Amino acid sequence: MTGTTIVTQTTPLADRAAEFGEWQRRMSEAVAEAPGFLRQAVIPPHPPTQVDWVILQHFADRDAAIAWLRSPLRAARLAEAQPLIEGRDDVHLVAGEVRGEPPAPVSLVVSTRLKPGQEAAFHAWERRMAAAQARAPGFQGYRLEPPIPGFQEDWLAIVTFATDNDLRAWTHSPERARLLAEVDGFTQHFHTRTARTGFQHWFDVGVAAAGPVPAWKQNMLVLLLLYPVVFLFGSFVQAPWLMDRLGLSFPVALFLGNLASVLLLNLLVPRASRGFAWWLGASRRPVTLIGAGLLLALYGAMILAFTRLF
Repeated sequence: MTGTTIVTQTTPLADRAAEFGEWQRRMSEAVAEAPGFLRQAVIPPHPPTQVDWVILQHFADRDAAIAWLRSPLRAARLAEAQPLIEGRDDVHLVAGEVRGEPPAPVSLVVSTRLKPGQEAAFHAWERRMAAAQARAPGFQGYRLEPPIPGFQEDWLAIVTFATDNDLRAWTHSPERARLLAEVDGFTQHFHTRTARTGFQHWFDVGVAAAGPVPAWKQNMLVLLLLYPVVFLFGSFVQAPWLMDRLGLSFPVALFLGNLASVLLLNLLVPRASRGFAWWLGASRRPVTLIGAGLLLALYGAMILAFTRLF
């Protein structure tokens, strides 16, 4: 892992969602000009488990990330957002790159501020908590980030589970409740939030996106790649090899074809999404229409080519 990621979780007011989206677009444009900035991913809410937005801003190193956090431009943008959000933002620095993708689809982010001189008690408690959550069904990973002097006073724990239900079962478990009853003795502040991810990693288009990529754009781009993959695999592998030479039945051969298609799309769609970032992240209607027209033209070109060749 290299660089540093700023992880921000924020909850817009329900009646100001559109204004928040426009503000996030301006913030994305601003951070894109920051020295050392590499890329950004925006993860939308997934109620009821995750009700807030999660913004991941990856920088080349910690100094660049801290410089952005302290910059007058960021301060000005945050001042604009105050009437649009509920409560306070959670902002943390995490070593390495945090991406919104499996194998950790659900994360519990825990911020802990210690009372002076209570580090030993906290670490003893944290070891017991880590051992307990590792035994919970669906547990997938855990990391603990120390405070950063002069900026981040909290310890940050990130616990990941396979599903929402696994996370919910752990957070409501009697064992976790017993452990949490001990924290008052050594903590000043204890706060948790959740972040859920999914296949949005296929469409990590970077700073061009001010919010999640619309589902219809995702579907159009997947179709652009799915059609030739399925057609070519069926023509050159499924029919002549799996069915004719190996004698597999059509349902089995079709299943293997679908499996190969999914694996190939996991490689192809992220690359294509970067090439179409100008369209996937566009909010202006003319750009959106131009991109949609381009994909329709590519569909037609592939159908014509395959018709003539086969």
